[in-house]
Amino acid sequence: MIGIVYYGAGNIFSLTAALKRLGIPYGMITREEDFEQYNRYIIPGVGHAGAAMNKLEQTGLVPKIKALNKPTLGICVGMQLLTAYSEEGDSKLLDLFPINTLKFTSSADHKVPHTGWNRVYPEKENPLFQNIPDGSHFYFVHSYFIEYNNLYTLSSTTYTNKFSASIWRDNFYGVQFHPEKSGAYGETLLTNFSKI
Repeated sequence: MIGIVYYGAGNIFSLTAALKRLGIPYGMITREEDFEQYNRYIIPGVGHAGAAMNKLEQTGLVPKIKALNKPTLGICVGMQLLTAYSEEGDSKLLDLFPINTLKFTSSADHKVPHTGWNRVYPEKENPLFQNIPDGSHFYFVHSYFIEYNNLYTLSSTTYTNKFSASIWRDNFYGVQFHPEKSGAYGETLLTNFSKI
């Protein structure tokens, strides 16, 4: 059963609707004791990484999250929170991955935020991407990206530059795209996560 870390950072309706549609049981985590009810976790998030980190710190859940040893998935800003630092708000984050979240440079060819479908290319074998073909499209909405580092990059994509579409370290995973808005392959990824 999946526990969604609920800390007031954005609308999670599309995520819960997708989990319901897929028949994946879930519940909300608002207190440290709630973690014990679940065997995997999702950290959602939309909007501003610095503001999201402040909200997360106010819950008192940060030490518990950093100590988790069960599969944990950050989505969008939830993924950015797993990194060490974000240029958005000059913010220190959870530092579960020693990499940074950086701002896209806007140009005539590449508007910021990056919004829309991009092809994603897995770079490591991992059950998260089981039954998802290389180059499958996923839906992105973001102005900041996770710097590419081959130690932690699980899959990559390109928009102005190559960056990490997903990351993986031990039991922690992150996806910059929105699997809950990415059609069949996004649903496959969520199903895969529920079985890791």
